[in-house]
Amino acid sequence: MTTTIQLRDVRVRLEDDGQGAPLLLLHGFPATRHLWSQVAPRLVGAGFRVLTPDLVGYGDSEAPVGVRVDMASQARWMFELLERVGAARPVVIAHDVGSAAAQLMVADRPESIRGLVVLDGVCGTEWAMAAIASIQAWAPAEAHRLYPVLGRRLAKSAALREMLATYQGEAGGRRLIRAARDLDPRETAGIGERLRASGVPALVLWGERDEFLTIEAVGQPLADLLNAPLVKLPGGHFTPLDCPTEVTDALGPFLASLPA
Repeated sequence: MTTTIQLRDVRVRLEDDGQGAPLLLLHGFPATRHLWSQVAPRLVGAGFRVLTPDLVGYGDSEAPVGVRVDMASQARWMFELLERVGAARPVVIAHDVGSAAAQLMVADRPESIRGLVVLDGVCGTEWAMAAIASIQAWAPAEAHRLYPVLGRRLAKSAALREMLATYQGEAGGRRLIRAARDLDPRETAGIGERLRASGVPALVLWGERDEFLTIEAVGQPLADLLNAPLVKLPGGHFTPLDCPTEVTDALGPFLASLPA
């Protein structure tokens, strides 16, 4: 079921499907909820309630002008969203910089999170910001030209093109520029000790061919920080689209191991 949830100052477009223990699936930059289009149905079929939002300011979720759409704000909005839809103590499964919001959720309220899974995510201040510097510097007056360039760089499959389609045109390009400019790696710079002390069970999944956030520089240090197993997957950066079967297969034993 696709729905729009009005929070205090923003609107969140949400896919809410299935019944059972809740899973919150978070995308990163420059993605949308469609990142999970091939994983979410498998998790619903496995007996979970799967919540897949567009982060605020991304895809079809909206924020007023002047409201920052940084990852610290996303973490707060996600807790509001969970409360609004009655989904207590979810497992948070997050990709790319969406994992910054997930890590902040764990660091701030570990008792509210049942488990954490990070796919090709961030660690400390390593957010692969060099990869989006050109988008941050893009002139808003030329926003309509951004999607074609992004498509040539990233949209190597029909699934990736569908995920990015919402950023076509001037309005879509402006949303993407705004989201890029609001990313701030300092938000996760000092949370390592709180993550270690959280006691939240964690799993780290990583694409073997990730060219933006490599296993050696980010994946393994993150797994060490979270005291989590690191599972390598046969994909690039966008593992939920590159290898959805392998992602789901890796999630299964972890989710089954979590205490109620």
